[in-house]
Amino acid sequence: MSSDSVITVEHLEKSYRLYSQPFDRLREALSFRRRSFHREFHALKGVSFEIEKGETVGLIGPNGSGKSTLLEILCGTLTPTRGTVHVVGKIGGLLELGAGFNPEFTGRENVYLNGSIFGFSREAIDNKIDDIEGFADIGNFVDRPVKTYSSGMYVRLAFAAMIGLDPDILVIDEALAVGDVRFQRKCYRHFRNLQATGTTILFVSHAVDLIRTHCSRAIQLEGGQIVSIGSPKAVVQGYLESQFLRRVENAEAGNDQNTTSSDAQRTESGPDTVQRSYNPDEHRWGDGRAKIISYSITGDEVEEPTIYARGAAVEIRMQIHFFESLRSPIYGLTIRTLDGVTVFGANTRSRYLAVKAPSSGDETEIIFKFQLNVLAGDYFISLGVADDDEQADQIAVDRRYDMLHLIVKGGPDDLGFADMDMSISESS
Repeated sequence: MSSDSVITVEHLEKSYRLYSQPFDRLREALSFRRRSFHREFHALKGVSFEIEKGETVGLIGPNGSGKSTLLEILCGTLTPTRGTVHVVGKIGGLLELGAGFNPEFTGRENVYLNGSIFGFSREAIDNKIDDIEGFADIGNFVDRPVKTYSSGMYVRLAFAAMIGLDPDILVIDEALAVGDVRFQRKCYRHFRNLQATGTTILFVSHAVDLIRTHCSRAIQLEGGQIVSIGSPKAVVQGYLESQFLRRVENAEAGNDQNTTSSDAQRTESGPDTVQRSYNPDEHRWGDGRAKIISYSITGDEVEEPTIYARGAAVEIRMQIHFFESLRSPIYGLTIRTLDGVTVFGANTRSRYLAVKAPSSGDETEIIFKFQLNVLAGDYFISLGVADDDEQADQIAVDRRYDMLHLIVKGGPDDLGFADMDMSISESS
């Protein structure tokens, strides 16, 4: 265990006994032959990891992967079946906003109740109560019963009640985007302040861009086990693949040992052409039913410029070959910053554009045209082909993350991403 670790989890397991009907529990308890009428469900299986002081770690995984169970054990509201958890410092949990609030108590009384559940003394809450009330900003309602609150006031107070206590470790389960948009902005701003002051943060989110943007590390859970731990970008990519990539079954391939030329072309990796904008460190994945075989890019009608001007008119042409027919293809483009923040993204489905359903052997060209209204910096463009699916939303066919690298120059050193074409002057 590292001396800087504030959370150490070793061989953690959590199991539940599931009964087909309530009466089976009694039958099992009264069975002289110790017959079993239940089946074991393992929510967590041998989970081990460490988190150091000041880290922000994102936890991702599909529903039912064990994320919430893990957070509840860390916060002490759930007991593990086996394994150990060692936590250094005060831990605050935003698991289910308002869980534990008594509707008959006033908002102020519930703040004290919620804080005491997580081990904060009355004196500690006294020192923070004014800040909590100010953050929640619900006025005189803080002294009225919670049952009289609107849903908006309820979540504002619940969020403020925990985050305002400044715990050493903050555990958040899908609770950052709460309340109206202005309150959400306040939450994110406070979240960054906590990071700057060295608070250790572990949070669950299905919004992978939040994981990429705010975290120093990420953990992927699947079926109660850790699949990967590492950089947010690598873990998020692995998670997306596990969720949306439909792989070709090896059993089907085993029926025919002969590899055709089209099979070889389908599994070919790496760039098809070497172009100045091509990023050899792209991340490419998909089920292989189609392939982006080439692309071309121009900026202000100049092919493959070394530098792009702010506001340049960009055209990208993407050529695709289809090895199999697609029922409802989706073509898309995403622009991200150097650190993975999404600047812009669009696809044919989001634009409600009708596209042809291709057959095996077909080829098509998709043309993207846009103004590069971004500030100076390095940007990466991802191109993708997917197939619309009612069950899985969309199935990746050929996705090429960070395929193109663009360098944008020009203009003053403004802040942010977007070029708003602003002028500043002083009236005489």
